[in-house]
Amino acid sequence: MSNKTKTTATKEEAKPALVPKLRFPEFRDAEGWTEKPLKAAAHINPSNDGLPESFVYIDLESVDAGKLNAKERISRAGAPSRAQRLVERGDIIYQVVRPYQRNNLLCEFDDDDDYVASTGYAQLRAKGSNRFLYQSIHIDSFVGKVIAKCTGSNYPAINSSDLAEIHLPIPPTLPEQQRIAECLSSADELMAAQARKVDALKTHKKGLMQQLFPREGETQPRLRFPEFQNAGEWEVQRLDELARYENGKAHENDISENGPYIVVNSKFISTEGEVRKFSNEAFCVADEGDVLMVLSDVPNGRAIAKCYFVESDDLYTVNQRICRIQPTKVNGRFLFYVLNRNSYFLDFDDGVKQTNLRKEDVVGFPLCVPPQPDEQQKIAECLSSLDALITAETQKHEALKTHKKGLMQQLFPSVQEAAA
Repeated sequence: MSNKTKTTATKEEAKPALVPKLRFPEFRDAEGWTEKPLKAAAHINPSNDGLPESFVYIDLESVDAGKLNAKERISRAGAPSRAQRLVERGDIIYQVVRPYQRNNLLCEFDDDDDYVASTGYAQLRAKGSNRFLYQSIHIDSFVGKVIAKCTGSNYPAINSSDLAEIHLPIPPTLPEQQRIAECLSSADELMAAQARKVDALKTHKKGLMQQLFPREGETQPRLRFPEFQNAGEWEVQRLDELARYENGKAHENDISENGPYIVVNSKFISTEGEVRKFSNEAFCVADEGDVLMVLSDVPNGRAIAKCYFVESDDLYTVNQRICRIQPTKVNGRFLFYVLNRNSYFLDFDDGVKQTNLRKEDVVGFPLCVPPQPDEQQKIAECLSSLDALITAETQKHEALKTHKKGLMQQLFPSVQEAAA
């Protein structure tokens, strides 16, 4: 054996074994895992004999978080040129455009339709367990390598050839792959069941609101609490007759002992808040009981007219894309449920240019209000209770996602830790 061969062998022998922190008992004495390129674990973009006359087309908007949300059947003659990946049951389609979104799909359909995916996906046909492979391509280390190989700024993407060369850890036997896949698939099923529960509650709330508030052109709701059955018709008044309006103001990075304030902008109302310190001077500061509304959003955005109810005595400062509505003659929480994403405001979005609600657009809103404050309060309490339930169930869903992420970190070995 030559010196070069001896050196190579020594390096291979010295290479530490890949072993996950958590391994099922029956595999604890098995060999270590090995890193292999994706092309060793799957056939990439397998060829087909041509597309059927019609099929369900899966484009990049069809898949979200492992679910096929849109199902549109099209003809081969009318199909876009990107419709090329004829999918077999068990295949995985991997999003190669903006892969950080992780909108990939394990194609385990329960019907006999033909499915064709866009070339915006790489088609993976596993050589071992397809469910194990599906879980593997979602571990952070693999996704990080994919992102590092992406090109383009607005629509970062990786080509299939580069994707095929990215390594991922693989157990030595098929039974171990299957055991891990079964465990993580069970976690996915729990998350999916919890997500359906949350969706069902949201659907219930939407239907309830349609009953609790009068329809357009009407002054009485379809559903009314027993004690208010004979309370008379609701009254229509302009918003500025029932509340005060104030525009938010541009923020400067002032530091002051008056802070910190919770910065309210469209991102805050859509997701979470950010706390900074600001001077109280020349800023729009919200009080407990106020309703805050997003005034500006991109075409077909999801934030325009989205509202936030201030229910704590924290300090909130409102930027120029938000308005503060201070109730004077109406229940604040009731007002929040009426205004939040109301179709009256959504009609200002023409889907072409950025939507900017003006003061007159907001204060002129025709608000239909129950004559008795107690009825306003009752409706607000009913919907608030439902919101609290939705929040609790959503938190359970998030906890399951966190649990699965931690489980994956234990079930898959860390190449970095093994090399350290």
